[in-house]
Amino acid sequence: MDLQDVLKLLELMESRHLDEIEVEQGGVRIRLKKGSATPAPAPIVVTPVAAVNPQGNSNAAPAVEKPAPPDSELVKVTSPMVGTFYRAASPDAEPFVNEGDRVAADQVVCIIEAMKVMNEIKAEVEGEVVSILIESGESVEYGQPMLTIRRSAAAK
Repeated sequence: MDLQDVLKLLELMESRHLDEIEVEQGGVRIRLKKGSATPAPAPIVVTPVAAVNPQGNSNAAPAVEKPAPPDSELVKVTSPMVGTFYRAASPDAEPFVNEGDRVAADQVVCIIEAMKVMNEIKAEVEGEVVSILIESGESVEYGQPMLTIRRSAAAK
């Protein structure tokens, strides 16, 4: 089994919308699976400890910083496949969106090239583009965040 065979299997997975495929040929077994089986590690929160009076007593309660609550208005646009991320339809074209732009739910925000096929990725929510997390031409993995959009009040 060579690289071309593996690429054909990947193309088959994409065209048939398969999450997993396993093939055995000539004593070689290959298994391809989308996504990651390893969960993301939990974030570590460090809280400062209050200074203690040199005499050993402290009248002040310890200062504890609470982590900021997550912004429930932010929606991550993630990659539905492995490929190459492009912000524009061609190298000399304007980007589909820039930070600060308003987008509609059905608006194309980027393209992912996979197996020489250009796949348009839509916003899926109405709102404002807050950040673009990947540079044009960089590789993306399945499920990798590419943009964040602040959902508009009307779209809730």
